[in-house]
Amino acid sequence: MVANIQYMPTLERERHVPQLFRSTRGEGSGVSLRKAILQGQPPEGGLYMPQHLDKMSPEFIRDLPDLSLQDIATQVSSHFFSGAISEKELRKISETAFNFPIEMPRLEKKTHLLELFHGPTAAFKDFGARFMSQLLARELKKPNGDERPLTILVATSGDTGSAVASSFLNIPGIRVTILFPYGRVSELQERQLTTYGEDSNIWTLEVDGTFGDCQAMVKMAMQDPDLKEPVRLTSANSINIARLLPQSFYYFWAYGQLQARGYKGDVVFSVPSGNFGNLTAGILAKRMGLPVKHFIAATNLNNIVPEYLATGVWRERTQVDTNSPSMDVNDPSNFDRLKDLYGGSYKKMRREIRGTYFDEGEKNAAIKRVWKKRDYLMDPHSVIAYLGLREYREVTGFEGRGVVLMTAHPAKFADTVEGIIKEPVETPHTIQQVKKKKKDSTQMSAEYQDFRAFLEDNKDRL
Repeated sequence: MVANIQYMPTLERERHVPQLFRSTRGEGSGVSLRKAILQGQPPEGGLYMPQHLDKMSPEFIRDLPDLSLQDIATQVSSHFFSGAISEKELRKISETAFNFPIEMPRLEKKTHLLELFHGPTAAFKDFGARFMSQLLARELKKPNGDERPLTILVATSGDTGSAVASSFLNIPGIRVTILFPYGRVSELQERQLTTYGEDSNIWTLEVDGTFGDCQAMVKMAMQDPDLKEPVRLTSANSINIARLLPQSFYYFWAYGQLQARGYKGDVVFSVPSGNFGNLTAGILAKRMGLPVKHFIAATNLNNIVPEYLATGVWRERTQVDTNSPSMDVNDPSNFDRLKDLYGGSYKKMRREIRGTYFDEGEKNAAIKRVWKKRDYLMDPHSVIAYLGLREYREVTGFEGRGVVLMTAHPAKFADTVEGIIKEPVETPHTIQQVKKKKKDSTQMSAEYQDFRAFLEDNKDRL
């Protein structure tokens, strides 16, 4: 049953009411921020959502052009975490987490590219992972009688694992266990996942299976009552609310940039979608008052959500391997949150979200075309969102501004991109450093019992 959560404007409730988080399955009362982020997932297997969601003030929306990303993060997160963390602390977290640039160049007259790949691992996951690491480190400093190390589980199709590892590296009291599908990520992504060294607090498991297998094992571990006692677990996938919410910040920032450039009309965001955390964060921003006309959920051939939006039928299928591996997801976790936001109605959902998908040939042709005509190189994920916006304009006649989320630097998929454009791809300095490091990882079957045994055998190691 989908929870019927009422999202109320600020004026309809007292601002001092502490924020609680409840399950998308509507069972039990709300829990504190601390419990939500340390548990990662509710015991019954749903996902945590804010119990109430304030509208940002009209003055805040008006002033967006004058606010930095850190300013925006501080104010928006103070609404998400009201009563739990002071604005002063949130300012410190935001400034520490977001110490890298965010840019939004214009590609075409009405199309802007929100570049989210200027962080340490060259992918948008740096935003959520770095904010979460600072938030979690703060919570672990509070005495609670549990001195066991906290084990963070991460299933990754490429970018999430490296962002989480980079963000949590050497944070006291925390160890990170990353599961990725062996042979199904790019060569560079694999090096980003496996080169932290055997003496670090980062463990990497190469799973003989798909991303879906990795994700399933993490979910099973999080719900395993017999594992909870010997091993203290949480997750840093976007199933953890602390990883998801920071991704809403850059939607506000992007809208402010359009305002700063004198634009006051309709805005559409096109989002390359795999596990659907990025899109969910955008919908939350809209519920908080960001005036977005529409969202485009653009996928590769793993198009289970676009099909659902078109038909209302959720048809499970086998994962398709593509050259945009971070989006090769056939069971997106955050879809539970989207259903929650729309009361389980696909008709309500598609009033705000248009689903679409593109195959390998369409992606490759677009990468080559944009590079030749616009001198701009896209990675195989972001180009899907670019195509989604173009299609949206053709189908609807939309003449307003479109913002395409650019989620990864093309150098992360150099083999694919260079094969398309027949030219070398410039590599950022942070990525060049990774190529020089020694690989350290452990092979793992896709059987849950093997993974469970690994966690138990290493429960005291930090």
